[in-house]
Amino acid sequence: MRTRDLALSIFAAAIALASPAFAYRPFDGTDGDVADVGEFELEMGPAQYLSNSEGRYLMAPATVLNLGVARGLELVVDFKDFVGLRPVPGQQRMRLLDTDVFLKGVLRRGTLQGETGVSIALEAGPLLPEIGGLNGFGAEANLITSYRWDALSLHLNTAAELTRDHQMETVVSLILEGPHEWPIRPVGEVYTDHEFGNDTTYSALAGAIWQVRDGLALDAAVRYAAHAGGSDGVEVRFGLTWGVALWHHEETRN
Repeated sequence: MRTRDLALSIFAAAIALASPAFAYRPFDGTDGDVADVGEFELEMGPAQYLSNSEGRYLMAPATVLNLGVARGLELVVDFKDFVGLRPVPGQQRMRLLDTDVFLKGVLRRGTLQGETGVSIALEAGPLLPEIGGLNGFGAEANLITSYRWDALSLHLNTAAELTRDHQMETVVSLILEGPHEWPIRPVGEVYTDHEFGNDTTYSALAGAIWQVRDGLALDAAVRYAAHAGGSDGVEVRFGLTWGVALWHHEETRN
């Protein structure tokens, strides 16, 4: 009981210290901004659903960890725990996929940082071996260009990837968000993923983000994907973004 009470107290204190977090769940892409120095952001989909040609899965959880390590620079860790709802021959029931570690830095401060013009960021790093998936290493670099008006925000992601099985892949996505001042804002994303010598995937996502309060946002979306080879997939996403200041720094994001 003491341990539980202590954990609840720490969690309540962390909520009280939470600083503004702007969710970039539920998208596949991201935005041209980073966490403040000392700020930790947890992006989590506790139990998302995916149905595609391989089978039906729960992603429980789909997780992104962000930590502001310097002004304009953050550390990003991604992973998704895939749980098969039905057995698939030759495939583990539980797999840890999409594992990577990136550094993301702001190259140009713009409207997302409270200044003028486009915000530009670069996110790059290694793709790590998966558990129950591909066991090789890869790499990815993603250039993000963002601009925010009063009524609309746009985030263009253009990425190049060396996959874990050493194939070249390009990804382009465009994120659209409704008015940032609205507590609940509609969002969407169009996405294309082309692996050289293999299929191209096209997808569209529609949903909403609810900024519950500073430091906490909830999101929900549905994503439909179509492959040039003929197979389709549907994904239901629901999750949260929670931010907390682990330590304080004299410089803050505008």
